[in-house]
Amino acid sequence: MSARVSVFGLGYVGSVSAACLAEAGHRVIGVDIRAEKVAAVGRGEAPVVEPGLDALVAAAVAAGRLTSTSSGHEAVLASDLSLICVGTPRDAAGVDLRAVRAAAEEIGGALRAKAGYHVVVVRSTVPPGTSRGLVLPSVEGASGRTAGRGFGVCVHPEFLREGSAVEDVRRAARAVVGELDAASGEPLVALYRGLATPTIRTGLEAAELLKYADNAWHALKVCFANELGSLATRLGVDGAALLDLLRRDTRLNLSGAYLTPGLPFGGSCLPKDVRALGELGRSTGLSLPVLDAILPSNDAHLERALARVRAAGARRLGFLGLAFKPGTDDVRGSPALALLVRLRAEGYAVRVHDVEVAAGRLLGANRAFLEQCVPDLERLVAADAAALAATVEALVVTQDTALYRGVVRARPPGVALIDLVGLDARPAPPGPDATGC
Repeated sequence: MSARVSVFGLGYVGSVSAACLAEAGHRVIGVDIRAEKVAAVGRGEAPVVEPGLDALVAAAVAAGRLTSTSSGHEAVLASDLSLICVGTPRDAAGVDLRAVRAAAEEIGGALRAKAGYHVVVVRSTVPPGTSRGLVLPSVEGASGRTAGRGFGVCVHPEFLREGSAVEDVRRAARAVVGELDAASGEPLVALYRGLATPTIRTGLEAAELLKYADNAWHALKVCFANELGSLATRLGVDGAALLDLLRRDTRLNLSGAYLTPGLPFGGSCLPKDVRALGELGRSTGLSLPVLDAILPSNDAHLERALARVRAAGARRLGFLGLAFKPGTDDVRGSPALALLVRLRAEGYAVRVHDVEVAAGRLLGANRAFLEQCVPDLERLVAADAAALAATVEALVVTQDTALYRGVVRARPPGVALIDLVGLDARPAPPGPDATGC
């Protein structure tokens, strides 16, 4: 079904969004304060240089599905959804949101003269909290309406790249709809019905933060590839070939593996090998700031985990898991063990359960490491996880296993939960975790 959409801002994001929505059969009105952009669209010309956009705009204008105006008031009265696609540049104070506020106020002012429900959609890249804390009250103040009843609010982040923006819309991996409530999101979701793009609904702040997360992830990959490629070249290795080999692992390297928040990484491999890469860089005179930041970042996350345990206020703790991951008895570099040692030094009473860790069975370097850290481990180990839960004030979850999920669900009333692995964000494990090495 065709929708009526107004698009505020005819830059890269706005003009591409307007043209692609019109191509999908919707009636679109483009709004801009610059008369030359409004005139260009009126003539059927793209207001920005973008491959494929000229033809798209020309076809949409010729079909009568795309028009343009400098009057936001006129556009709101003739539409049911308004997309805010204005620029949010950085200045000395941070992100400049003046254009976002101005668009929200203009939309709100027009709503005073309009009957019926209207959805305000933030497509500009904005810091988390902007839609709820700035756009929503701006529209309320200008319109005299209440969000959730008189109008809806959504965040619809764009994932467009200059030079391929039209194809990025046509072949989008997903359309993310951050919604104030279901009524707000439904008209925006309806724009994508019948298209191949999957729609994902979430909250306002999550959708706002996702755009920054996407861009940071892309930037991190570029820096990682450049640093590793530079190190490879310095060592006489073909950097491009090395990265090609890395990309061929789509189970761990290019996949969702390791991308769920939880405990810091540990084990006998990752810390050692990351440190070795930094040493290789220094030995060849290379500055590798991204690689050199990995271990300090991991240490900082351990401190955050420690702060969460302290904040719970419990002094008698039961750890569910001691090895660095499920399915092994390796405690070398285990974040759980590091937490346990730190907490005991601060006077906490800590006991632990781990299916695989039994002091009498440990051998070699693993046993020596554990005895050095916790000489009295046998006194701390509980044979039964459920029984342990009945004797503590809080359970500290450091491994995600089916057993520990059951213990958490069945824990006695009053026993607090300190979930350091993010049980709610993970699918139930069928077997040993596949993290680390």
